[in-house]
Amino acid sequence: MRALPISLKHLLRSMASWRRRHWLAVGITATLAICVLGVLPELAIAKRDEAAVSLVSANLALPPAPERADLEVATLTADEVMNLAMQGEADGWQSATVESGDTLGGLFARLGFSARDLNRALEARQVQEIASKLRPGKRVAFYSGEPGRLDKLLFDNSDLSRVLVHLDETTGVREEILERQLQYRVERATGEIENSLFGAAEQAGLSNVMVLKIARVLGYDIDFAQDLRIGDRFHVVYEQVYDNGEKIRDGDVLAVSFINRGNRYVALRHVHADGKIEYYDQDGRPLRKDFLRTPVDFTRISSRFNLGRRHPILNRVRAHRGVDYAAPTGTPVYAAGAGRVQFRGRQNGYGNTVIIDHGQGHTTLYAHLSRFNNNARAGHRVQQGDVIGYVGMTGLASGPHLHYEFRIKGVHRDPLTVTLPKPEPLKGRALERFRQDTTAVAAQLELLESYRSLAGN
Repeated sequence: MRALPISLKHLLRSMASWRRRHWLAVGITATLAICVLGVLPELAIAKRDEAAVSLVSANLALPPAPERADLEVATLTADEVMNLAMQGEADGWQSATVESGDTLGGLFARLGFSARDLNRALEARQVQEIASKLRPGKRVAFYSGEPGRLDKLLFDNSDLSRVLVHLDETTGVREEILERQLQYRVERATGEIENSLFGAAEQAGLSNVMVLKIARVLGYDIDFAQDLRIGDRFHVVYEQVYDNGEKIRDGDVLAVSFINRGNRYVALRHVHADGKIEYYDQDGRPLRKDFLRTPVDFTRISSRFNLGRRHPILNRVRAHRGVDYAAPTGTPVYAAGAGRVQFRGRQNGYGNTVIIDHGQGHTTLYAHLSRFNNNARAGHRVQQGDVIGYVGMTGLASGPHLHYEFRIKGVHRDPLTVTLPKPEPLKGRALERFRQDTTAVAAQLELLESYRSLAGN
């Protein structure tokens, strides 16, 4: 049995009366059960002509009701107690759900706490952070030992932890990090594109978030903006994350196969010894390449690489040395590869522009951004997939889109067709660990594919 932190024991005392009532219910239920059991065997005997059955009657003693001291070391875990508190279902606790436009001060006032309580709580660093990051739907719980006096504050810090803030008149403000006991459930889905990938995914029970996860995993080999076709199929094994029986988010893609234009692409998740997660094909070759094929979540290509294109605004032939991805203003734009920001600023018709130097003569350009990410300043290093800015229509642009260019030693190349080097596969002991880690989920994926194949015949 897992012991409770001392700071949480008083919460269990308040639940003692609740448990005593439930022991009474157990006693009544057991008595009724004895009566029923005394009748049912006789009915059974009447239906058995050949079997010899002897009945033994006995008085069943109910277990004694536990003493209050027993309840204080009850089987509830700290996480279960905190779940009750977050729902406002533990004695002394009340909770509030953040609504649009709410502030932390507004929540305090709504539940009857004073500005003094708010100021005391803001002495805690974690409370200062939550005050600046309140989002609709977030829940905050308050504990009062006496009416009108705030003694504790509880809120989710992340998917993995909660923060319990103690407000004591004598000892001052103290923060306690509580680990959350999340549950991971493995789910499976399969689908075929009849109209769109999102439509097929919805029919298969997948969320839009999971669709984007799949696209990011396979985005090195499949251009989800232009390569998808009617009849393409997908099979995926993935996780969903639950807290106290309630789904809180989609988890990782564990394994996925995608049949695109008759070609089968497979990705298997592998967790390295240091906890790093990467995806590989069935032969142990990393899917991650030096450059993303598409540096924005897949959307419509509005203009391709074309040296003889007529400019839509200037109305004259002007070489289009990149690819335009139409997307809503504010859509995140990712660094296609690791490198150093060479330029960030406004550049003629490009508008707000970022240029990244990836070394070995490779550079990429991102134009017409609505704004920049603060972490992508000139001279700063960025990693592949880092957000460097957001889609906009600054400069000479007829609508919101990302203009993306790929250059090798100053020469423009078509980002959609440029040949990217393949990474080396795992070898030796590393390959053995990969096999051990992925054999079971790879078998699930193959089974899912075979079911789909049989259903289609």
